[in-house]
This record gives sequence, C-alpha cells and structure tokens, in this order.
Amino acid sequence: MLAVIAAVADSRGAYGLAWDALLLAVPCTVLAALLSFGDYLENRERPFVGTQSVLWVFGLVLVILSCAARSPAAQTHELPALASSALTACLSLYVVKALLVLAPYARLALRPAKP
Repeated sequence: MLAVIAAVADSRGAYGLAWDALLLAVPCTVLAALLSFGDYLENRERPFVGTQSVLWVFGLVLVILSCAARSPAAQTHELPALASSALTACLSLYVVKALLVLAPYARLALRPAKP
C-alpha cells in the first residue's frame, strides 16, 4: 500500500511524500519478507510459498533502491529515472505476487463442475 501511495505522490509531484512513504515501506517489507520466509519453513508443501519469500526479497531491494535514488532528489525537486523505474518494477512485482496468491483459486475455479 505504501508503494502505491508513493507512486500516486510521484504522479502529483510530491516527491518528499513519496520518499517518506518508501522510507516507511522498508521496515514493513522486511517484516513481510521475514514472515513469508517463516511461513515457507513451516509449510513447504504449499505451492508458491518459497516463491513468495524470494519475491519479497526482490521487492525489498527495489524499495531500498528507489528510496536511495530519490534521497538526494528531495533537495532538487525532481524525480530521478532510477527511482521511478525501481518503483514501477516494485509495483509490477506486487502484481505478480498477487497473481501467485490467486493462482490456486483460479485453478479450482476453472475445473469443470462435477455433475
């Protein structure tokens, strides 16, 4: 959610607010990655749990990269291309994560009904 807030703030030109949202997203993403890894260690038979853990780590790297690229931009009032690209990649990664969560349910929904 904080990455979406940062993207909206970037589109409105509020780069300081976007940086604050991403700075707050770093510990939240770390916590989510650790919890996901713990879930992987407890439930290895569930599909995509390990993939979710790895994607959380990539998401964390992208959030940190976007936050680091825009930290000097707070004084210049312009958005670096690296910060925008990292945030876009992070949002795309979150879409992939959502699709992985929904994949088992979609597979169940696409099976033909038993008469």
